[in-house]
Amino acid sequence: MKIREVVVTGQNLVELQTNEFDDTIQSPNEVLIDTEYTFISSGTELANYTGRDPKVFQEGTWCAYPWRSGYANVGIVRDVGSNVTRAAPGDRVFTYGRHASIIRYPQSRLIAPVPDTIDPVVVAASRMAGVAMTGIIVTEIGTNSRVIVFGLGLVGNLVSQMFRIHGCRVIGVDPVEERRKLAERCGIKDTVGGDNDEVQKQINEITGADLGNITVDAVGHSSVVMQALRATASHGQLVILGSPRVSVSGDLTELLSDTHLRWITIRGALEWCVPMYPDIGNNISQFSKQQTIFDWIERGKLHVKPLISHRLLPEDIKQAYDGLLNESNTYTGVVLDWTK
Repeated sequence: MKIREVVVTGQNLVELQTNEFDDTIQSPNEVLIDTEYTFISSGTELANYTGRDPKVFQEGTWCAYPWRSGYANVGIVRDVGSNVTRAAPGDRVFTYGRHASIIRYPQSRLIAPVPDTIDPVVVAASRMAGVAMTGIIVTEIGTNSRVIVFGLGLVGNLVSQMFRIHGCRVIGVDPVEERRKLAERCGIKDTVGGDNDEVQKQINEITGADLGNITVDAVGHSSVVMQALRATASHGQLVILGSPRVSVSGDLTELLSDTHLRWITIRGALEWCVPMYPDIGNNISQFSKQQTIFDWIERGKLHVKPLISHRLLPEDIKQAYDGLLNESNTYTGVVLDWTK
């Protein structure tokens, strides 16, 4: 049979291809899913689309061109292998599947039943909340902690909301006014913008010069880590939530010395270090955090819907990528609708 799938064929080149697909079960542990909606990751996908990640040019790597992109999929189970226990035909499920009209998916990766009470479009967009929640998992959150999040894109907005759910006092930092206003609509009362010195001055004013017990780089840019370090209180934590991809020249001793002298802990927060399902003695998993995200959405604590700015057809993938890349003020989050 024929399927449609998004393929990044080269630097700044993406297309919707129609290719042959065998829709028979080929492994006892796989699931076939008819896609309804997918969501675009403006971090990982754009880094690979633009070639900012050098691995796209290295043959054999997971994202080498041509790359079949996407990792946020909601769809209806078409068929399952004989060993599959996590889904059944007819189930609506959320997975880390790619942008394609039908996907072949292993049950060893995340498969989460979609609650009937949540719009499946919102469920697809909740994928970025899973990325954001890693920042919560790795952080030691004290009582009434002051948290400063640098970058109010999808991940920064969502992790700000999550720290607020945990009772923290959150300040969001972003140079883009539209992103600050969106964060405020999602419940983040204090947001600041401007150059580094202006931001630091505003942080001092809001915190009474106490700075942040926890600071978060949600941008994925090494220079932001230095800005976050400056805003971190002594004995505080600095969380690197965004994946650094761009080389930045600077004095490494400045980073290490300040970290050493002020007893600051730097924590990495890559989501793929969290197991897919609960291990013995460890209940934190991709599955458990997705269940928490669904619960927060159902109870009105986590606001995902306002972050969806566009609902486009798969044929519009070039428009979607370029909009997220060049018009980030208005393209905050894009869902691809495969139901048409």
